[in-house]
Amino acid sequence: MNIEVKNIQGESVDEIEIQDDVFGVPMNSALVHQVVVGQLANARQGTAKAKTRSEVSGGGRKPRPQKHTGSSRQGSIRSPLWKGGGVTFGPAPRSYRQRTPKKMRRAAIRMALSDKAGAGNLIVLQDLALDSPKTKDFVAMMQALGLERSVLLVGGGADHDALRAGRNVQGVDMLPADLLNAVDVLNHRALIMTLDAVRKAESLWGSPAVDEVEAEAA
Repeated sequence: MNIEVKNIQGESVDEIEIQDDVFGVPMNSALVHQVVVGQLANARQGTAKAKTRSEVSGGGRKPRPQKHTGSSRQGSIRSPLWKGGGVTFGPAPRSYRQRTPKKMRRAAIRMALSDKAGAGNLIVLQDLALDSPKTKDFVAMMQALGLERSVLLVGGGADHDALRAGRNVQGVDMLPADLLNAVDVLNHRALIMTLDAVRKAESLWGSPAVDEVEAEAA
């Protein structure tokens, strides 16, 4: 697959060939869904906690006599029926962790990148050589590329000036190529990758032989 390379002024300066085993993989929605659910589940802390009737304070004695008051029978103010009482079936600390095989995660990243490339939402930049690490220069680059929001910018890993310039721009997130994942790719409308990031992605997730999971997806 061939794709054009642009500079930060939005001009086409070159055309390169990108690997089909990374940017031309057919989509398997069920596989991608499972990987995304697993990643989001693993990000949950699982620390929510509500006190049961045995953990709330008070209730050491019977609040009123059993009979002859005209009121209901109650044995403790810690009952879930009382204000300030315990919670019935409330949340307790737990682990939401799901194990996702490495081959599935790798296949999901390739499918997410292929989806962006196939839909025309992948932009390859020659580099991120801004004139200065200023937000206005970063915004000017985004306008030249015709992008405003919901953008994921993937660099080769050493684009410190671009990171400083774009960290305050709303709707733009940045990642190094080695931290790329399916959730971040799918959560953004457009994907910008530097030429170095494209080659690094190909070296990380490309292979001469397609993974078994990807073969089943095809």
